[in-house]
This record gives sequence, C-alpha cells and structure tokens, in this order.
Amino acid sequence: MKCSRRRFVLSGASIVAARVLRAQEPDDSGAIFSTGIKVVNVLATVRGKNGALINDLTKDDFLLKENGRTQTVRYFSRETDLPLSIGVLVDTSLSQLKVLEAELGASFRFLDDVVREDKDEVFVMQFDLAVMLRQYLTNSRTKLEEALQNVDTPSHHDLMLQRGGGTLLYDAVIKGAEIMRDRRNRKALILLTDGVDTGSEATLEASIDSAQRADTLIYSILFSDEGYYGLFGGGADGRHVLQRLAKETGGGFFEVSKNRPIEQIYREIQNELRSQYNLGFVSDVPVRISEFRRLQLTAKQKGLTVESRDKYWAQR
Repeated sequence: MKCSRRRFVLSGASIVAARVLRAQEPDDSGAIFSTGIKVVNVLATVRGKNGALINDLTKDDFLLKENGRTQTVRYFSRETDLPLSIGVLVDTSLSQLKVLEAELGASFRFLDDVVREDKDEVFVMQFDLAVMLRQYLTNSRTKLEEALQNVDTPSHHDLMLQRGGGTLLYDAVIKGAEIMRDRRNRKALILLTDGVDTGSEATLEASIDSAQRADTLIYSILFSDEGYYGLFGGGADGRHVLQRLAKETGGGFFEVSKNRPIEQIYREIQNELRSQYNLGFVSDVPVRISEFRRLQLTAKQKGLTVESRDKYWAQR
C-alpha cells in the first residue's frame, strides 16, 4: 500500500487575507513621485535602550547613507496601514516533527490577528526533501486555511525515494523571494525552522541576495527539537544562519524557548509590522550598471537602534 505524507490537520482561527491595493503615495509635503523616478524604499524598525519599539519619529530624526554618501529622505511614512504581502515558509523535515503542530497552530492565530481584509495577501510554502508551494498569494480565507491544514511531513515512502538533501532551506527562501519580487506592498517572509540546511542547490549568500533584490524582510523563527540532533548524532545549530537571514534583510531573529513561546514571538512580529517606518530616497548617483549598494540608516538621537537592510539592488 502506498504511504502518504503525514498530515497535520489543525483547528484554529480562520485566516483573513485580501487582495493588494496599489496606489501612489505622497511624501509629507504632498508631492507624488512619478513612475519614472527610481525611489528606493527602506523599511526600518527602531528600538530604545530597553528594547521597546519607538514609533513617534519623523524623517528628520534619521540619517540615511548610500555607499557612505548622505542621501535626502524624500518620502516618509509610518507603515501601519499600507498593504502587506506575507510568505509563511514552514520547515517540515523530520527534525521538526515534534514542534510542527505548535508552529501551525500559532501561524493560524497570527494571520488571523495581523492580516487585514481588502489590504493584505499571504502565501504558504513548506520545505523538506523538496520545496512545495501549498498556496500562492491569495485573499481567500478558505484557501489559506486549507493550505496550512495540509502542511505535512515526509512519509517513510518519501524518505526511501529521497535523493540528495533533506531540508532545502536556502532553495525555499529563493523561491519565496521570487514570488515577492514583483509585489509593491511591504513584503515579509516568516521562516519557521531550526535553520539547518541539507541539500539545497543554493547557498546561504544566494538566498540572502535573492531576498534583498526582492526588497523583502525575513523574520526567522528558530524552533527546534532539542533531542533530535542528539539522537541522530548531530548537534547542528542553525542559529547563525537564521541571524544572518534576518539581519541582512532588515527583518528580525527570534528563538522559541520556555520563556519565549512561539505565540509571544508572533505577537512581537505583529508589533514590529505595525511600528515600521518607510523612508524613500532617490540616489544622487545614477545607476549605470546594476549592482548592490550599501545602505546605512541610523537615528540621530543617541540610545536608539535602527533595524533595516544593509544593502539594496540598484537596477539599471
């Protein structure tokens, strides 16, 4: 008898999502940028000394540099109301078997709280021996709910047929970034994994580059079964990988623990998404060749920490 993949069917809150609303946005002087001007957008989160989110700054409170040259911020807004495109990427390899149900349950509740009807859109992807898109970007509550319910782990039959690696983390990030590339919303990938890649064709650097080119933040959540790698003689630690994915794309890194359960982490991500700033500038150096350019965004006030991406892809 053919074995099927192990399926997790969860009960939980419905996921509310909706189509994108695209519109031109004025800066705080009322000017509207024409489509011919290449505006570079930088999303940022600001924290105080105690780690609390700071959400009452103005554009004059920031200093923005490109390749070391100070740039003029021409567009500024607090991103509480603009549409979101979210990708939920779930590691379904065997190392996640004991934590997968908790991940999916928390994902249901997070999306129900954060995603807004008529503004936002979500896709669901899982990765293990292969990368599987369970649901493309959609505003359908039913489709998203079914997609999360159908996320599953490899069966014994799948493992017997396995060729190559078993956790295609980097390949999944690249596929997720490809989906996001043409979207015009605020874009974020939420990555649920232990951070250990085995078998991807892509490298960590390539996956980071793909997210940066797509102007997409990565919120990486380290959720691991502490006994799994000890049982199989591993002891692998994906913390550094997930920290790099988050830091270099301007997102955030979180680690699930007894004192910091996944539900709390999702609440923190929710607060970040509702407390972001968007700064737009037009580079004073024309783009003659397509290239990565370094970004440095800081707050003028001492004691504030700015989290944002550290480079962007300048397209000719």
